[in-house]
Amino acid sequence: MRLALGAFLLVVMNGYAAEPALRFSVPDSWAMPVVQIERGRPNQGILHDMMASLATQVGSPAEFHVLARARVQAAMDHGEIDIRCYAAQSWLPDQPGDYLWSVPLFVQRDLLVSRERHALPLMPKDLPTQPIGTVLSYTYPSLQPLFDSRQLVRDDARNQEQVLQKLWAGRYRYAVSNQWTLDWFNQTLPPEQQLHGVAVLQEQAVGCVVRNDPALPVQRVLRTLLRMKMSGEIDDIIGLYTGRRPTESAPQSYEAP
Repeated sequence: MRLALGAFLLVVMNGYAAEPALRFSVPDSWAMPVVQIERGRPNQGILHDMMASLATQVGSPAEFHVLARARVQAAMDHGEIDIRCYAAQSWLPDQPGDYLWSVPLFVQRDLLVSRERHALPLMPKDLPTQPIGTVLSYTYPSLQPLFDSRQLVRDDARNQEQVLQKLWAGRYRYAVSNQWTLDWFNQTLPPEQQLHGVAVLQEQAVGCVVRNDPALPVQRVLRTLLRMKMSGEIDDIIGLYTGRRPTESAPQSYEAP
């Protein structure tokens, strides 16, 4: 009897130990406060903390795969990663394969940013021909017609932080940034040197997409993300890094056009 019980416990323990890791994609274009990547590995940031908490609550180890953004979808299609977060269905209209989406977890707010404060919102179509700071391989639907006509010329950097660094250094007059990264960047600067949002380009609800693989605890992942959102845990993580939860209004020097 004792031998049978011991064998049963060994099987159960091995079953827990063999729980497959949840493999998350981490685009190397992400920057703080979304994620910080050091020596090829993420170690903090809003998405790092959320994904680590998700894996813990699901009961699986977290495995982070840092990839070039252009490689993320191919890695998912080939089964090299399981979960892609901070994505929107509108960004992946022709996504092949079998995937399931979480509820919306964040709102990405893309801003046109300048070193100079503007009393009124600026309309990008009114800008004269000039370069504008962008992130390599990112798409900007509201600006694409201006890129196509060469009224605005993309000046790509590897990640969002580098885009703002180049703007602050005077490499160009305007850049595109999400609200989180702009707030994070400005925390290190005195008020008179901070960058300013001068127009809202786009607001997009984003979440996570999971490969619908029988080997993965897909429904447990989706239920856990829903619970993390409804409980306020995700908003608390955002507040930890940005200084305010998403339900709190941000001080603004612009209005939506």
